[in-house]
Amino acid sequence: MKNEIILTIGWIAAIQGGLAIAGEHLGDGPWGLLHLFWDVPMTVNAVILAAGLAFVLIGELGKRIRN
Repeated sequence: MKNEIILTIGWIAAIQGGLAIAGEHLGDGPWGLLHLFWDVPMTVNAVILAAGLAFVLIGELGKRIRN
């Protein structure tokens, strides 16, 4: 159960970070939901993407170790 929660949080964070970076480069501003509440710089979006991918990696490794 814990690994599934970590995976879900990781995927949501990675998608949010990726959308914000893609929106800055391909569109006229960041995409996703985070920019609606806070003005987040591009470096923070990159950190959110990296942290999300790290959570996904931890969650997947946890599932494989348990099985």
